[in-house]
Amino acid sequence: MNQTSETPDRQSKRDFLKIILSGGVVAFFGAILYPLFEYLIPPKQAEVEVSSVKAGKLSEIANDSGQIIKFGTKPVILIRTAEGELRAFSATCTHLDCTVQYRKDFGTIWCACHNGKYDLHGKNISGPPPRPLDEMRVVVQGDDILISKKV
Repeated sequence: MNQTSETPDRQSKRDFLKIILSGGVVAFFGAILYPLFEYLIPPKQAEVEVSSVKAGKLSEIANDSGQIIKFGTKPVILIRTAEGELRAFSATCTHLDCTVQYRKDFGTIWCACHNGKYDLHGKNISGPPPRPLDEMRVVVQGDDILISKKV
């Protein structure tokens, strides 16, 4: 009499080994893929609510210059025109969220990512930016410069 089926004891050992090896393979790929996905999809960070910031001293900012100031978790560009007028805008380009900078040689606000340009009133004048920069309010108290969101 030839026995073609395995004994129940042998079959249960084989099933147990399949489960253990399958679990090991799943754990191996999980250990590789989880950190990869966590790296590619960064966690959401809550935005810090800031009503106003002190940007510096009026006497320290030269005419026809610009500087980037931290406004909570976002950058703001403060510009002092050649006439001495202060203006502030969100320093985040409206195209792809790159940080803009003041170009004294062109007299514009410039985004280096795709050569987007804004005038000194924050209006987009060339390149791919779809809308103007968000304008901020600038208040001078004594020698201190305060920047706040426009309401």
